[in-house]
Amino acid sequence: MRQLPLAALAALLGLGAAAAQEAIPAQPPQFPPLLPSAPPDLTPAAPEAQPTSPPPADRLPDRFTGVPGTWDLSRDGTNRRCVMTLGLDNGPVGRKLAFPAGCRRALPLTATMVGWLYTEGGVRLVDKNVRPLLIFTPRPDRGSYGAKAESGEVYSFVPLDIAAMRPPAPEAALPSAAPPSEAASSVAGQSAPAALPAPAAGAPEPGLYALDRYRDRDVCRLELAGGGAVSLMPGCRDSGIEVFGPAGWSFAAGRLTLTARRGHTVGLVPNGEGAWRRDPETGTTFVLRRVEP
Repeated sequence: MRQLPLAALAALLGLGAAAAQEAIPAQPPQFPPLLPSAPPDLTPAAPEAQPTSPPPADRLPDRFTGVPGTWDLSRDGTNRRCVMTLGLDNGPVGRKLAFPAGCRRALPLTATMVGWLYTEGGVRLVDKNVRPLLIFTPRPDRGSYGAKAESGEVYSFVPLDIAAMRPPAPEAALPSAAPPSEAASSVAGQSAPAALPAPAAGAPEPGLYALDRYRDRDVCRLELAGGGAVSLMPGCRDSGIEVFGPAGWSFAAGRLTLTARRGHTVGLVPNGEGAWRRDPETGTTFVLRRVEP
């Protein structure tokens, strides 16, 4: 075997190494990872607004002129309650307060109550020395007041039919001058009797009503006159209605209201054809039922 010169052998080895290096593929360049992104012509959608529940209805007055009306006073944890009327007129102490005599038995605390005040966003029921017997503050739901007596008993004061809950009275339109032809027709028809206004939808018909109390039916009869007066008919066998002494009635917002001589009231709602029941139902059942004379 022929021996190659050392110089030639070194040259061959150098060429082989270079060829081997060229045969190894170069490592691809490293690029930063691509991050997902929105297309340039699109903008991220805003999060959908979650529907919010409407705030609870605020039944409490925000000033003293909204307080007058009918309220339900009750002692928490019991069935003892009293429906009382808070008046706007000034009384011996504070403003006038009226309630049936039976309230003193149901809630002895009422025995010394003579008036009410509105202060610091709440109602105070006071005695003859203007000492507050119950200091009511709004409950979180703004649907009633709560108060704690000195004895530790907790009371609730719920508005039933008060000025703050009634819609504002519509303004009376000023009469406009009638054209001559209408004026002549008016003069010609002066002798004709004026037509009576149509009763409000759902209003009770004037007439004779029987009072039903729990299982006792027709214990008393009341005459509801068309002009808003109420007469208690002879032969009444219910002392409660006699003490109440109904003197007038009115109808508004689907409620029949009986007003006593002393100013306190009882509210009633429809209870079938020609019948009305007390609302809220406190104490013994109180139902007025239309009857024929």
